Amino acid sequence: MKNKLLATLFGAALVLGACGGGGDKASDTPADTNDSGAETSGVDAEKVVQTSCVSCHGSNLEGQGNAPSIAKAGATHTEEELHDIIVNGQGAMPPMLKGEEADAVAAWLAEKK
Repeated sequence: MKNKLLATLFGAALVLGACGGGGDKASDTPADTNDSGAETSGVDAEKVVQTSCVSCHGSNLEGQGNAPSIAKAGATHTEEELHDIIVNGQGAMPPMLKGEEADAVAAWLAEKK
C-alpha cells in the first residue's frame, strides 16, 4: 500500500514539475505592443510562454501528451478565460503565472486565432 502511494505521489510530482517554471520571475525587457501599437505591459509574453508553457504544450504550442494545443487559443477562449486558466489552472494544469506575466500571456494567447 505504501509503495503504491509513494509511486503515485512521485508520478504526480514529475507531471506537475514538468509544467512549472518561471511563475514568479520578473522581466526587465521593454514593453510589448499589440498589433495596434498599444503597449500591453513590461513583460515579454512570448518569452514567458517559451519558459513556462512549451514543456507541456509543445514548442509550437501544438499540444502534446495530455496538454491541449494552445496555438489558436484566442479562437476558443476570451482573454479573461485564458487569464483565469493561467492563474488558477484547469484540469491537470496547475496554476502557472500571476500578475503582469499572466496578464501579458493571456493577451498574447487571445490574439492567436
